Amino acid sequence: MYIIGLNVYHGDASACLFKDGKLLFAAEEERFTRIKHAAGFPINAIRYCLENEKISLDDVGFITLNRNPKKRILDKLLYAIKNKLKIKNFYNRIKNFKNITSIEKQFEKYFQIKPNILKKKIIHFDHHLSHAASSVFPSEFSNSNFITIDGFGDFLSTTTGYFDGNNLKVFKEVKFPHSLGLFYTAITQYLGFKKYGDEYKVMGLAPYGKPIYKEKIKQIVNYKKNGLFKLNLDYFIHHSDGVEMSWLDGEPTIGNVYSKKLSTLLGDERLKEEELTQKHKDIAASTQKIYEEILLKILNDLHILSPSKNICLSGGCAMNSVANGKIIDNTPYEKVYINHAPGDSGGAIGSAILALKKLSKTLDTNSINNPYLGSSYKNSEIEKLLNEKNSIFLNKNIKVRFVENKDDLLRELAKKISNKKIVGFFNGKMEFGPRALGNRSILADPRSKNIREILNLKIKRRESFRPFAPSILKETVKDWFDIDDEVPFMSKVYQIKIEKRNLIPAVTHVDGTGRLQTVSKELNLNYYNLINYFNKLTGIPMLLNTSFNENEPIVCMPSEALACFLRTRMDILVLEDYLIERQD
Repeated sequence: MYIIGLNVYHGDASACLFKDGKLLFAAEEERFTRIKHAAGFPINAIRYCLENEKISLDDVGFITLNRNPKKRILDKLLYAIKNKLKIKNFYNRIKNFKNITSIEKQFEKYFQIKPNILKKKIIHFDHHLSHAASSVFPSEFSNSNFITIDGFGDFLSTTTGYFDGNNLKVFKEVKFPHSLGLFYTAITQYLGFKKYGDEYKVMGLAPYGKPIYKEKIKQIVNYKKNGLFKLNLDYFIHHSDGVEMSWLDGEPTIGNVYSKKLSTLLGDERLKEEELTQKHKDIAASTQKIYEEILLKILNDLHILSPSKNICLSGGCAMNSVANGKIIDNTPYEKVYINHAPGDSGGAIGSAILALKKLSKTLDTNSINNPYLGSSYKNSEIEKLLNEKNSIFLNKNIKVRFVENKDDLLRELAKKISNKKIVGFFNGKMEFGPRALGNRSILADPRSKNIREILNLKIKRRESFRPFAPSILKETVKDWFDIDDEVPFMSKVYQIKIEKRNLIPAVTHVDGTGRLQTVSKELNLNYYNLINYFNKLTGIPMLLNTSFNENEPIVCMPSEALACFLRTRMDILVLEDYLIERQD
């Protein structure tokens, strides 16, 4: 039986396809539309799943959604009436509600099917339970505590509970209008990062500052043992005036969520193009510190309530890899699991999992733990593209070669990277989730002192404070980091050993940390072998890894990878078994 899981009419719209409990395909809509965090109805992602399996909607047993607008509907209506939310913003929410609850009309529109054919096949699941399911079931823990944290979904921002290996038991919930995710978003916007999903920039900026504004920021949000945490709503407007936002087709938008009182507390907000000052960095550091302290207190309280040695995190806030890396040292938990798509896109997988469990179907956890679920291309397809671009290559003095043996290609590539060449690596199936994990990556030598500046300014064209990740052979982590942990999805930041930091300056952040990705033979053999060949040449068992893009979604098609290569200063592009190199 086939099941399609969806995240619709929210940021990072996505689709996935299960067959008999095995996850076959998954993709975010942004990869096809080239609009970051694309919202709306993921028509392209759905078509990708169906076409690759060579099936139609007639073959699909159920379509699941990671959102149930009818959930807590009374709470929502009473809150709207009691707080007299602005009509315009209330109307936008009702419109989004109608889109989600009448999703079959979208299928009728895009797939030309008759009305009411799909009505009985569509199942809505609670947003936060979908998040939790996407984490606890693939964790393969026999039991685990769990926490989901994000902005809001189905009127909740946070859920804690326990997983007994088969069922989810919810302990505590935090309802609208209180949200740790919204708190972080408010400071992100205040610091001049206005786009949806910019919170990671604050996390990257934080190590450059000191948390000297911590006491002031405590006035905005505070830990509450019985209620987990509470916002001081005087600093926000989402609960009263409402916030203009759009989750329809295209780029998601969200207006400022904070009130003028925030500027009274912290000073004037930073304008978009204004220089980042030390004060801004200190505010970022203080925000990150407060978030970490509240998260760790919640997790410790949860452990007292349910003393499991395991914890699973999901929701958009589970992408705060700095906080995630502090859990083991600051709580009783021994193992922390975060999947490759903890945000809303991964909720599509979670909703399908809930359907499978409801139907008492077997779940293939190995397939869910594999992030390489996207499109791939044959050498013949790439050859056709390269032939079309031959005149450009001649004009730009670019050499194209086909390398028949994959090992020969990887060995040569390792040597070129050791000689400070920057490589766009397009290989195998595209990753699902926010991270490039070796198949749609830009790779470089972690030993190079100036490579970070080159990548940020001349290739990625982004802020100079943004760090790069070390992809490291799984078995060598203990030799390079202060903790030995398996982190296949780049979800945790750990301290690099002091004596090793000067050896790998390109992937050592200003505070001595690195957001590591552990690479194994089992999950990605080609990427493992490439790093291993580099290790044999240099004695360094890692590569610098960053996503293959330039202020855009991660490249999906070979043509996009080629275009990115041509307009930036990358030295080499690998498209499967083709090596494309700028000549000196």
